[in-house]
Amino acid sequence: MTIVIKIGGAALENASILRKCARAIAELAQDGHHVAVVHGGGGALTRVLKQLGKESQFVAGLRVTDAETRDVALMVLGGLVNKKLVAAIRAAGMPAIGFCGGEGMTFRARRKQVQGRDLGFVGEICFAEPCWIEALWQQGAIPVLAPLALGADGEYYNVNADEMAAACAAACHANALIFLTDVPGVKDAQGTVIPWLSTSRAEDLAANSIIAGGMLPKLEACKKALKQGVGRVRILPATEAEALPQFYFAKLDCGTEVTYA
Repeated sequence: MTIVIKIGGAALENASILRKCARAIAELAQDGHHVAVVHGGGGALTRVLKQLGKESQFVAGLRVTDAETRDVALMVLGGLVNKKLVAAIRAAGMPAIGFCGGEGMTFRARRKQVQGRDLGFVGEICFAEPCWIEALWQQGAIPVLAPLALGADGEYYNVNADEMAAACAAACHANALIFLTDVPGVKDAQGTVIPWLSTSRAEDLAANSIIAGGMLPKLEACKKALKQGVGRVRILPATEAEALPQFYFAKLDCGTEVTYA
């Protein structure tokens, strides 16, 4: 099977959770599955920006990105965070190759506008070419992708990692897209995790502000992936990453499965 895994939040900040995720990813690959990993790293980026005296602003869960912020994103996401994840997967027993979406023109981006606002160097994926990802699979490696892509203007754009994961899953005709997060799943108005969530109900929850912030682009990415033919999409807490190898073979009692309806 082909499985795309997106890692973000606490999984990248907490060493023990990162090791747990890396072991699960390595086990999937060792079982013969084609696994690609897309990572975020917003926490690390915010921290470095603050050290440089820049405060972060967000619109609908997306970071406003001027040229300086974009350059820092290249350094932090394409450098430190990416290589840290590559090292964790290698320590778990599998070779991993890290790169960003601009390499090999794997992902192309165009400038994204949200709520009528220009967010600067924030992009949305407009083209994906999986040949380099497939080449790494043929060599027995796990691709690890940072959420940065090139535009037609030759500029790098900061892309929401959830959106890049969805684009990667669609381009690779993935059987499953799994988001490993620092939350237990999508919650309803009472704060209870919803085990099965249709995209139409997700839109209703968003319209009533029950879903907000970073969960908005995540659920939009889930919808895009399902609409473009990805078999299954699930949001899982990273603390339960050991359940990943059983994703298709056992009932999982954690997280939220998103369905297209």
